[in-house]
Amino acid sequence: MKENRRLVLATGNTGKVREYRRLLAGTGFGIVTPAELGLDVRPEETGATFADNAVIKAEALAEATGMPSLADDSGLEVDALGGQPGVESARYGGAGLDDIGRFLLVLRRLAGVPEERRTARFRCAIALAAPRRETVVVEGTVEGRIALEARGEGGFGYDPVFLPEGRRRTMAELSPGEKDALSHRARAAVRIRPELERLPENI
Repeated sequence: MKENRRLVLATGNTGKVREYRRLLAGTGFGIVTPAELGLDVRPEETGATFADNAVIKAEALAEATGMPSLADDSGLEVDALGGQPGVESARYGGAGLDDIGRFLLVLRRLAGVPEERRTARFRCAIALAAPRRETVVVEGTVEGRIALEARGEGGFGYDPVFLPEGRRRTMAELSPGEKDALSHRARAAVRIRPELERLPENI
């Protein structure tokens, strides 16, 4: 299907953009970013949950553009860390850390924790906002555990330290196709596709 309608994706993360272009292919929507539209829309993420923050971002972008807008808020929950990083996943450890710094911080804080207690999950909430439509929220989760060390060059974020349940390779060691078959983002995207396809042509 030709992607002849535009969907604004509320992210500047190039890894997320690539994933969503794969995951939402065939919906009739081509993904554009705020940067590609010359916009800088970054509302403060004050929500208590992933879903709250996804709605804040999607609705701010829909209001700014007048176009259907999609946002996700996603992250890692580590049981032995009391659910951290959780909604702070993208900001874990403070502004001075990059992706590598954040996952290394998780590994340091889990030092000495045995494998059976390193249970964790990736969680993703997607919000779809459009003019004159009620915002829709869906979620996806993948269970797993934190590896003893970082492995793999693929993916982004915490992928190098996350072992999906039943897998011996980290998320960063999976091919894009393998990741898309099981990731939290992929599971949420499956649920948002019908909502996209139901949007009227005049939106």
